[in-house]
Amino acid sequence: MAQEPPLLTMSGITKSFPGVRALDGVDLQVQAGEVHCLLGQNGAGKSTLIKVLAGAHQPDDGEITWRGERITLRSPIAAMRLGIATIYQELDLVEGLSVAENVHLGHEPTAAGFVVRGRAAKASTAALLKRLGHPEIDPGRLVGELSAAHQQIVSMARALSHEVRLIVMDEPSAALDPDEVDNLFRIVADLTADGVAVVYISHRLEEIRRIGDRVTVLKDGRAVAGGLPAESTPTKDVVALMTGRNVEYVFPDRPAEPPTAQPVLTVRGLSRNGEFEPLDLDLRPGEIVGLAGLVGSGRSEILETIYGARKPSTGQVAVEGENLRPGSVRAAIRAGLGLAPEERKAQALLMLESVTRNVSVSSMSRFSHGGWLDRGAERAAAQAATRELSLRPDQPTAPVRTLSGGNQQKAVLARWLLRGCRVLLLDEPTRGVDVGARAELYAVIRRLADEGLAVLLVSSEVPEVLGLADRVLVLREGRVVHTAPARELDEHRVLDLVLEGSPAA
Repeated sequence: MAQEPPLLTMSGITKSFPGVRALDGVDLQVQAGEVHCLLGQNGAGKSTLIKVLAGAHQPDDGEITWRGERITLRSPIAAMRLGIATIYQELDLVEGLSVAENVHLGHEPTAAGFVVRGRAAKASTAALLKRLGHPEIDPGRLVGELSAAHQQIVSMARALSHEVRLIVMDEPSAALDPDEVDNLFRIVADLTADGVAVVYISHRLEEIRRIGDRVTVLKDGRAVAGGLPAESTPTKDVVALMTGRNVEYVFPDRPAEPPTAQPVLTVRGLSRNGEFEPLDLDLRPGEIVGLAGLVGSGRSEILETIYGARKPSTGQVAVEGENLRPGSVRAAIRAGLGLAPEERKAQALLMLESVTRNVSVSSMSRFSHGGWLDRGAERAAAQAATRELSLRPDQPTAPVRTLSGGNQQKAVLARWLLRGCRVLLLDEPTRGVDVGARAELYAVIRRLADEGLAVLLVSSEVPEVLGLADRVLVLREGRVVHTAPARELDEHRVLDLVLEGSPAA
């Protein structure tokens, strides 16, 4: 029996921006009902390719064929009308509108030629949310009030509100806990069973084996491999294609003995009503402590409360014996705390500003004298900090938005190095970072700890917590249910604890 012609064929796609050739003759072929995984390091061209497919960018050259017919995608609306939906990693939801309004934005339900609002839109949205396994999300609630995971579900509901034949998912699991990832994969399986094709982008290679049918790998704007079998292609081969070199999945060596110095950070009875129960924690110079738990277990809330971004219901945070004023970020920074938040683009970086300004922003008093800013000193100090972390490219005046995800994270870390912080709070430090850059960040974090920095780490990826941390606190529903040296735990044990654990004695 002859194979069905491809649903989508992209041939020889090229796209250039001033000074950059983002795509250089890329080919991509997607069959109906398959999960086609698109892999590549940051800067490989994945985002540009999917924006061409979404109609957001016009290619300079090449051809796109849809169901055997050559097409031109002049706008995102044109792509959507054909049945091509894109769910971007940076969700394009309107926080001031309700869930139902976001789901139907631009194609509101109609009856007799008139737009139908309110009850009809909410009813159809509720049906979509139920299909996605989240009937608890209120269609009338403002999107800005939802968690990141629930916003992801709303974005998926918006895509499914159209008659889609192909869905592009860009890092869809980045904000999801393991249960949510299982639900995502169930949704994908249901879609492909109905003949819908999925182009799936993820830095988590273990997901590719679990969900993918075929793989295309991009490097430096070119497709270096296309149509590889996802299940049987060795991981090392995929990584070598992505990076142009062999990368071993190893974490830096831990010290043979745990740190014994007096704690630099002491947390006693810290809690927030409805988020996490009273917590005690000691963190020593040179120590990396990991917080493991599902989304909603209180991990990020603990970091933000220690940092002063949230005011605790009870308890106290102290640095070298000095109590910090509860709910004061200023007091935390002055005491030597630094936070690299989960959403670095929205919460940490000034995307239109230079690398220098992003690194120096928390240390401006060092470079201001009599109301004048010493820009030369600012630039020199920032560049010294970024060079210490091997930030690339070494261009202090470049806008930070032009950097890859891994180098943007290095800019955040450089900010706190320049500030001279003693305690570094890391929330999802490698989210959206490619394989090669992850290894560099792991080495940087371990080196900073070896030099005496105390690190408190949150990550959704259990192997990352176990590979980086010296000691791990396992959280479940806002409670610490287990504490142990990382070398005494494995991934299965941690997952058992976060799903079914009992409170620690």
